[in-house]
This record gives sequence, structure tokens and C-alpha cells, in this order.
Amino acid sequence: MAQLERENEGVMSKGEKRKEERPPPLMALNHVSRLCRNVKHSIDFYTKVLGFVLVERPPVLDFDGAWLFNYGIGIHLVQSKDEERLPSHTDHLDPMDNHISFQCEDMGEMEQRLKDFNTKYIKRTMEDESGAKIDQLFFNDPDGFMIEICNCENLKLVPAGSMGKIKLPLDRHNPPLDLHNDDANSNYS
Repeated sequence: MAQLERENEGVMSKGEKRKEERPPPLMALNHVSRLCRNVKHSIDFYTKVLGFVLVERPPVLDFDGAWLFNYGIGIHLVQSKDEERLPSHTDHLDPMDNHISFQCEDMGEMEQRLKDFNTKYIKRTMEDESGAKIDQLFFNDPDGFMIEICNCENLKLVPAGSMGKIKLPLDRHNPPLDLHNDDANSNYS
């Protein structure tokens, strides 16, 4: 019972208000982990198609896997021991399904790269009410996990009632931020 009380010390009841709400001390997304049917095939895909670099893993990790890094993010590949935990359809592409997305500075070059590596993809362009266009490429890794490549920096990031809470790293690419959109801020307060 005492352990349960210790675990729930930070949990507040619905009616309780925080004296001072502080954001968590997070900095950035560190890595995405992916189960693999074959780690070597996944290493080839992520290094050749997406330009990731194989980096050393700590020796204490005594299971089959690999760490890749580039663009300020890691991808950790883990050999699956259970096929049931992997996507059953490696050809299924649905932009409304789970995926990770990478920002791209040259969509034409990336599309050609997908063609060069015989990677099946879907391409779409969306336009918002201001006329800003976003190009997107959706494709799967060898295990059926979907990946998006986009030029989403064409859209402004407009805080929806969270003014002052967004942390943007100064050492990497960030989308343009619209801090003066009163309509968006009032709709979500």
C-alpha cells in the first residue's frame, strides 16, 4: 500500500489545482524504436534510402539490434522474436495511419531517390486556406512501418491556446511560428 501511495504522489484529483504548473524538463525526441523481421535488411533501407548512419550500441544491450542516427534523431532497430507484433501488410499505405515523418528540403530529389531504390510510395499535395502547399511522400520500411517525407515547413506553426509553452530547439530546423494569431489562440483556450 505504501508503494502505491508513493507512485501516486504526483497524481492530482480532478478538483485539485496545481499551485504552479511547470513544463516537464524535456528537450527533444531522442529516437524511434522499430521491430524488424531482419535487422540487416532494415539497416540497408535506413542507411541507403534515408541516409541514416550506423552507430555503436552499448555492449550491455545483449539482443540483436542496431542503432542508427542522423538529422538529430536516432532509430533503434530491434530484431523481432514474434512476427505477430509486426505489420502484416508491408504494402499497405494510408496517410491517416501511424507513421513517422521527416522534414525534407528537396522533395523532387527525395522522390527520385525512392524511385532509384524501387520503393513503392504515394505522393500528395495539400493546400491550406492561406495558399501554403505541403508536398508529402508516404512509403513503408521493409517491415511495413510507414514513413512520411514532407516539406511541412511551408505551414506556420500556430499555438492553439498554448502560448509560451512551445519549446523550439535553437540548434536545428523549426517551422515558422505565428505568435500573433489571436483567432487560433482564442478558439482553444
